[in-house]
Amino acid sequence: MEMVLDWRSVGSLIATVMVFRAAMRDLVPPEAEQWLRRFLARVTAAFRAPTATILIYEADGTAITGVANDLYDAAQLYLGTRCLAAAHSVRLYKPRGGSSTVASLPDDHTAHDTWKGVTVKWTSTARPVDVYGGGQGPSGGGGVHRSLELQFVRQHRDFVHDSYIPHVMDEATRVRLTSRERRLYTNGEEYQRLWTSHAFSHPSTFDTLAVDPALREEIRADLLRFASRREHYARVGRAWKRGYLLHGPPGTGKTSLVAAIANLLMFDVYDLELTTVATNSHLRRLLVSTTPKSVVVVEDIDCSLDLSDRRKKGGGSIVDQDDDDNNAAIGREESISLSGVLNFVDGLWSSCVGERLIIFTTNHPERLDPALVRPGRMDRKIELGYCSPAALRVLAKNYLGVGEDTDDEVNGLMAQAEGLLAADDDVRITPADIGEVFMGCDGAGASAALRKLVGELRRRRDHAPAPAVDALAAAETME
Repeated sequence: MEMVLDWRSVGSLIATVMVFRAAMRDLVPPEAEQWLRRFLARVTAAFRAPTATILIYEADGTAITGVANDLYDAAQLYLGTRCLAAAHSVRLYKPRGGSSTVASLPDDHTAHDTWKGVTVKWTSTARPVDVYGGGQGPSGGGGVHRSLELQFVRQHRDFVHDSYIPHVMDEATRVRLTSRERRLYTNGEEYQRLWTSHAFSHPSTFDTLAVDPALREEIRADLLRFASRREHYARVGRAWKRGYLLHGPPGTGKTSLVAAIANLLMFDVYDLELTTVATNSHLRRLLVSTTPKSVVVVEDIDCSLDLSDRRKKGGGSIVDQDDDDNNAAIGREESISLSGVLNFVDGLWSSCVGERLIIFTTNHPERLDPALVRPGRMDRKIELGYCSPAALRVLAKNYLGVGEDTDDEVNGLMAQAEGLLAADDDVRITPADIGEVFMGCDGAGASAALRKLVGELRRRRDHAPAPAVDALAAAETME
């Protein structure tokens, strides 16, 4: 006998359920209702396999001082390439200048993954945190504490720990290598991350550097030798790092050389701004949060802190430049000390991250303390001077396309310009100045640009200040 439900029967059933529910609320005490709910939950759990949960936080520590968690980044990258195809919601991000979008799991969303027959559930969570106790930080707000929850059946705990998590890390590493986008990092007043990053796409290469060819090839060979000598550094007991001090007048190509180094070795760049570093311990946290295959750059270090020669400050008394224990803070009003910078470059913490270059740039190397630039901290000191004839040929090729098959007029103008640069020390012009001359003649042709450059070089020669008389030589002459 079939039972056919029409709309009238459905309405009667719903009314009966509502009446029964209202009666239960009136007759059953709240305590009994809570006990009944717990009882039903236990009965349901008895028929369901027990689960375990692993929490993976975005940063290890507090919102301000935390160090980025590599497992969190690897898991988000893994989810973006494997699990999010079937997710209900996906967060997409395209870095400025990047070639592709990056997918990640949005806050308060879940995704499932199955590997070798084991199914796990990923959940992304985010909660606000009051990082300064009063809800107001230096920028007027709090932070966000993000994490991933990895949930699985408890009997698969060993499989998840020993196989699945290493699989996630290996897969993320593979994805990074196949679609590697080098990053430019900078430090600042961030609550959750010590570094913020952008895509690094500087076009400078060693072939476009306006420096002496012999010096260029010497630097290139030194860098390639460093990158290939991991076992050598381990055998001699030294941290796998190298320091460079680039010095010279403004506009001589120090920043371009840094970019060319990063492009040659395919390294990320960490642009460290010392004036925003609060303490020496904060500087150490910045150091250990960098990654291998990176260049840590401090530009114009003589302007960032007072790192001048302590022997000059002490009225002529000499301080042992290798005694790091006596490197007291230079000026109590500063946030970090010379000792902190020395330990950053060559202390125990500097060995925590391998395959790294540390590069300082300055216009005034004489202002730096000898302890900062000694071998072992700054292994190579590279002077980038004013433009030479060889550097001019590189600039003419880069900006004007001047090569060996140019016409006689261009060759004659090049010979005049090279002669002015080589014959007279009073003609001092930087590669940046020559680049501006060529940029101002864009579209006018190589002859017009070189003619303008020759005129500028002659003007500088004719208006060069008279050479100053050396005081010591003058005194000897008078005697």
